[in-house]
Amino acid sequence: MNQSIRRPYINHILLKNKLKIAVLGGGSWATALIKIITENKRKVGWYVRKDINIELIKKYHHNPNYISSTSLNTKQLKISSNINEVIEDADILIIAIPSAFISSEFAKIETSINEKIIFTAVKGVVPQSMLIVGKYLHEKFKVPFEKIGVITGPCHAEEVAMERLSFLTVACSNKNLAKVIALMLKTKYIRIKISNDIIGTEYASMLKNIYAIAAGIAHSIGYGDNFQSVLMSNAIREMKRFIMDVYNLKSNINNSAYLGDLLVTSYSVFSRNRTFGSMIGKGYSVKAAQTEMQMIAEGYYATKSAKIINSDYPSRIPIIDAVFSILYEGKNADKVFKKLVKKLD
Repeated sequence: MNQSIRRPYINHILLKNKLKIAVLGGGSWATALIKIITENKRKVGWYVRKDINIELIKKYHHNPNYISSTSLNTKQLKISSNINEVIEDADILIIAIPSAFISSEFAKIETSINEKIIFTAVKGVVPQSMLIVGKYLHEKFKVPFEKIGVITGPCHAEEVAMERLSFLTVACSNKNLAKVIALMLKTKYIRIKISNDIIGTEYASMLKNIYAIAAGIAHSIGYGDNFQSVLMSNAIREMKRFIMDVYNLKSNINNSAYLGDLLVTSYSVFSRNRTFGSMIGKGYSVKAAQTEMQMIAEGYYATKSAKIINSDYPSRIPIIDAVFSILYEGKNADKVFKKLVKKLD
């Protein structure tokens, strides 16, 4: 079937509910996506790693570990701890597994996924390969790029749970497919923007978490709003340099998927990466902060990944360098930021 026929065909059968959708991951963002999709009257497969969590979700009709205030229509859900069972029964997969665990979770896959339509809602790169998730799926599982898309913010799961007006960006090279996925996610409190900038939005999702950690550290060691504004203006330019040097992409850095997502992650009280940074700034060790939060701060892993990726490119990344030296080299946050201040403009 040629391209001109296939894309409208995909669009048509999706709208007619012919293709089945599944979400992989049991965290807060996965739970928020489940809430949105089921509210649009679609049945959803859901991979949740632990059987005990599945039992509790079915019994109490909410996820007890993440955004537990959100009621879930369990009649619309087919939940399983068997990732292969969930994948085999779905045509569309939305990945919402933290990037640090993509490799170990996908190592369990025994069924083919190269014919699936896959959208990633992951905010980071796969550490073992240093690849953004889209490239990881293409290189390791032979998923065609035209069947890969990205779902990104600016959006916090907690505000989705409260049904506060939120914005998502759906990126895919197949515009018709992006529009259909957008229809599945659009609600009275979710607005959707369509983009074809897959690589840029994936890298932006990774980098903004690092800058949120920097914002949290700065707040805890005594820097105020005036400095935060300078930090964020430098962060968006640093993000642009990094992405352009890695993939030579000329993206609109001021749109919601870049600047909007950066700002909400760096300033929101719901931002786990800002919270993690704030704890580090207060003197917590990395391990102690991770233990107390009991949630994944993607920016911790993203910092090392960005540092390694950038080693092959000439990008000037003083903020990432500063966060790396604090998290991975154990340097004093106050001293590091005093040096960082001199590098910002």
